[in-house]
Amino acid sequence: MLRDMKLTFWGAARTVTGSMHQITVNGKNILLDCGLYQGHRDEARNRNCCFSFRPQDIDSVILSHAHIDHAGNLPNLVKQGYRGPIYSSPATVDLCRPMLTDSAYLQEMDAEFLNKRKARRRRLGELDESEEVKPLYTREDAERTFGQFRTVDLHETKEIEPGIKYTTIDAGHMLGSTCVIVDYNGTRLAFSGDVGRKGLPIIRDPEAMPPVDYLIMESTYGDRLHQSEEPVKQKLADTINRTWGRGGRLIVPAFAVGRTQQLIVLMHELILEKKIPAMPIFVDSPLAVNVTEVFRKHTEAYDEDTAKFLENGQDPFGFFRLKYVREVADSKALNDLRGPFMVISASGMCEAGRILHHLRNNIGDPRNTVLITGFQAEHTLGRRIVEKQPEVNIFGEPYRLRAEVVKINELSGHADQHELIEWMKPLMGRVKKVFLVHGEPVPQQALTAAIHAEYGDRVDVFSPARGDSFEIG
Repeated sequence: MLRDMKLTFWGAARTVTGSMHQITVNGKNILLDCGLYQGHRDEARNRNCCFSFRPQDIDSVILSHAHIDHAGNLPNLVKQGYRGPIYSSPATVDLCRPMLTDSAYLQEMDAEFLNKRKARRRRLGELDESEEVKPLYTREDAERTFGQFRTVDLHETKEIEPGIKYTTIDAGHMLGSTCVIVDYNGTRLAFSGDVGRKGLPIIRDPEAMPPVDYLIMESTYGDRLHQSEEPVKQKLADTINRTWGRGGRLIVPAFAVGRTQQLIVLMHELILEKKIPAMPIFVDSPLAVNVTEVFRKHTEAYDEDTAKFLENGQDPFGFFRLKYVREVADSKALNDLRGPFMVISASGMCEAGRILHHLRNNIGDPRNTVLITGFQAEHTLGRRIVEKQPEVNIFGEPYRLRAEVVKINELSGHADQHELIEWMKPLMGRVKKVFLVHGEPVPQQALTAAIHAEYGDRVDVFSPARGDSFEIG
């Protein structure tokens, strides 16, 4: 018996992280993305550790791209019993290996740190006996996950369950990112993943989508318009020159995939154009080093300019003032380095990784600058820094924020309101309902108004809350 689809939204619902949406049709359960929720430590742990469904009841997973807020909870899904396939593009599968391994390592280190702090407080009599903190998942869990990945090429149509097919379109958001189209019994559902922007370095522009009946669409920048690239480069140059003049350091939280490579290319251009000093630049992230190798492998995903760059024998990801840092000892040595320099380090929302140590050691100095280059979700350390709160907690301890804080949103790989409206146009011939995800309430309300202004009230627009379900078909 043929049945309609049911959509249930488990993550990135009225918030930006933790992408996870369930399709139920004909007795089969398909998960679109399985991302980590990023926010306040306790809330994040509670949301991420416990699924609202039985993982063993999921039949297939379709992954839009490799960012941790879309793919980061896959090892936990497998750890708790999921044994089915995880479908995604070849570049995404290759990126997930270093990214999920790194995420697992951070989970282990975070648990170790918290347990050491608890032990110290117990010795001082500040804390009674408490249960040991365990990592959300380990590197062994991540390794087991890799065996369940299945590659699906761009534009390939794959039958994942009887009568249920899916096709991918280039999302233009990051290397290997895709928009997903699911077909069943004449009903076509599109999931945008994260929609990119035209003209971003390295990757191709987002592709046009075919008409669909239902659309799940991101809304991160639903209330904003990006600036053009040239003012962004000038703002970056001005920030660097101002910090250089003070003799300060630039601390740059950045995602190891995409954003870091983008910054490297822009810094390379600015140095060649003599718009900034040839200052030392450190990419303090073993993950970024590994990810760059994946970028080099997947030349099929490059835009024309980057492909020509490589054809001429030049490395877009390396130049004479740039150093990639792998070892912990080399990372710690940056604390004693004199003179102005830049450190680019993960994580992008300042929730884990080496960036926390650089922030702890540098945010109290007014000569320094914290340069925020991407969206910061609610309740993250990055959001508190963007809000310029006078005091922020790092590793559970308070630190005065005296460094200059500069925010550059325009480097984002997320489409803004106008770009999302334009991206929707090819789909809208038969769309009945639009579900806005991966956005906070205010941007979603603004984008809803913009959709109605452009397309009228014939299209229903919803911003589902976590756990909301809808029958479609």
